[in-house]
Amino acid sequence: MLPSFYQTFLEKYLTPSQQITLKMLVWLLQNQKQVKIERLAATLPLPIQHNSCRRHLQRFLTLKAISVVLIWFPLIQEILHCQIKPGSY
Repeated sequence: MLPSFYQTFLEKYLTPSQQITLKMLVWLLQNQKQVKIERLAATLPLPIQHNSCRRHLQRFLTLKAISVVLIWFPLIQEILHCQIKPGSY
């Protein structure tokens, strides 16, 4: 799953339901050999129909909240800031 550092960082940017979807998606990506929306929707453990699950994934993956610029660059910057102390390079 996600390390606790990631979870605390993502709490600032995602709603609780989005956090759960992200955790399930990461879990699925670790277990599935094929990365297709149809395959992920079929194995996503949600109590909704397959088509609804597919749409849910599509909507989640197109959220502006999980864009590279808004969330992943600041996360990488924070990781680097914690790992590399100023003046140590």
